[in-house]
Amino acid sequence: MISLRYHIVSIAAVFLALAVGVVLGSTALSGSLLSGLSNEKGELASQVSDLQAQRTDLNARLADADAFAGSMGPKVVAGALAQRSVVLVTTEDAKPADRDALKQLIGQAGATVTGELQLTSSFVDPAKADQLRQLVTRLQPAGSVFPTAGDPGTLAGALVGSVLLLNKDTARPQSTPDELAAAIGGLTDGGFVKASPSIGPGQLAVVLTSGQADGDGAGDKAATLARFATQLDRSGAGTVLAGDPASAEGTGAVGVVRADTSATSILSTVDNVNTAAGRIATVLALREQLDGAVGRYGIAGNAQAPAPGVNAAGS
Repeated sequence: MISLRYHIVSIAAVFLALAVGVVLGSTALSGSLLSGLSNEKGELASQVSDLQAQRTDLNARLADADAFAGSMGPKVVAGALAQRSVVLVTTEDAKPADRDALKQLIGQAGATVTGELQLTSSFVDPAKADQLRQLVTRLQPAGSVFPTAGDPGTLAGALVGSVLLLNKDTARPQSTPDELAAAIGGLTDGGFVKASPSIGPGQLAVVLTSGQADGDGAGDKAATLARFATQLDRSGAGTVLAGDPASAEGTGAVGVVRADTSATSILSTVDNVNTAAGRIATVLALREQLDGAVGRYGIAGNAQAPAPGVNAAGS
């Protein structure tokens, strides 16, 4: 007869066997799993190493290409802007190195830079839009005609264009020296701009910016700058809006312009002014503006070609 004690011992033996099996099974599984993970880790590390090597190689090639473009730039643009004048408008985030290199190349193209007007962060601040709009209206030179659009970017573009751009047909100033001084002085006192000493009007303009607008109202900031540059173009013989690749995306002013068919029909844009090739494209785009043509240049997906006269890859 099977006793209760036998049942208890049997059940205990079964559970002990299960426990031992689980332990042994998990140990074998863990070893296999760890071995597999270790192999995957080794493969991933090898892939990362290969990608880093490729990136280093590509960066070296890009640096060489940019150095070559920089050395050839003066020859490419020589005479493109002979006896012309250019006023430079920059935003606070525009890189000084890009500005200085672009100014030098404009000079090598035969043009004179008549001065620099820097737009402060207040200029594109949505919270100060009404203040800018009212100030621009008060500073409007006598006899000038401003667009009916009431946004501050367009109105500021009309004001700056009327005093800092020459008439596109006669190449003569559109305002008096006193009106220029009053307009720039008023914008400076309002905290919206900073002007270089003895700034004067030019036939053409470059609006130099950097990447995307950020913070609260980023979209409105980009739109204000885009509308300003577009209206500036309408006020003179031509304008180019130039930024780095990020400026062609999202809340970048270049991207905002390229998304607006009415703006892209008149305003040229460049999205890689942080490179020698982009600066060459900017100067050639200024020349193209003089000839009544327009384009979207650079390396972003919404660019039509690397530079004027150069077909896009695959076209």
